[in-house]
Amino acid sequence: MTGGTSDGVGGPDGPGRALGEGSAGPRAARVVVADDQTVVREGIVILLGLLPGIEVVGSAADGLEAVRLVAEHAPDVVLMDLRMPRCDGVEATRRIRAEYPGTQVVILTTYADDDSLFPALRAGARGYLTKDAGGEEIVRAVAHVMSGEAGLSPKVQLRLLERLSTGVVQRPPTAPGPPRELPDGLTAREAEVLSLVAEGLSNGEIARRLQVSTATVKTHINNLFAKTGVRDRAQAVRYAFRHGIARPPETSLP
Repeated sequence: MTGGTSDGVGGPDGPGRALGEGSAGPRAARVVVADDQTVVREGIVILLGLLPGIEVVGSAADGLEAVRLVAEHAPDVVLMDLRMPRCDGVEATRRIRAEYPGTQVVILTTYADDDSLFPALRAGARGYLTKDAGGEEIVRAVAHVMSGEAGLSPKVQLRLLERLSTGVVQRPPTAPGPPRELPDGLTAREAEVLSLVAEGLSNGEIARRLQVSTATVKTHINNLFAKTGVRDRAQAVRYAFRHGIARPPETSLP
C-alpha cells in the first residue's frame, strides 16, 4: 500500500472483543496510519489487518495527507508518526483535534524523549506508543482512547510519573500572541514561530523555547515562508511587524 491510499485493509472478524459499537452491534475501529517511511507504514498496515476489531481505512506519508484522510473518512483513530515531511505529527495532531474532534490520535513513534512526548500530548494526542509495541498493546491503546481513556505505553507512563514526581513538567513560555485572524493561512503555531524569529531567536533557541525538535522548527519556518512569500528571515521579521504578529522593538531617543 502506498502513502495516501484509502482502500480498506481491515482484517477478518476474529477472536477478541470489538473496539466500537455500531447500530447493528459491534464494529471494528476505523484507523488511519500515518508514517513517512513506506516500509514501516506498510508493515503497520499489514499488522493491523491481522488484528481483531481494527479496520485500516487509509494510510498517509505525511501529516497533511493524514489530515486530508481524516476529513475524507472520519476514522475513529489515527496512528501518527511524529517526524514527517511537510507537516509533522505534532502539527497534524493539533489540526485533527481542532477540526475533527471525533477522531482520536495515538502517537506511534521511535522516540520517547521529552522533546517528542510532551508536545504531542499538548497537541491533543490521547495515546503514545513506541514502535516496539506489540499488536495487543496497539489494540489496547486504540480501545482506551476510543473509550475516553489514555492509551500510553508502560514506558511512557513511567516517564510521565518521573517528570511529575520531580515537579518539572512545564508548559513552554507563551510567545507574543498572534492576531485572532492570521494572514495568508498561517496556523497559530507558525505565527508563534514567526514571532520568535522576529525576536531574533535561532532555530535551536526556538526549539528549546517551544520544547520541540529543531527539525519541527525548520518545518514550520519552511511552511510560513511558502505561505507568506518571504525569502529570508529579514523579510519574515518585516512581515511579522507589518501584520502585528510581533511588536517592533522600541527605539530609545538619544
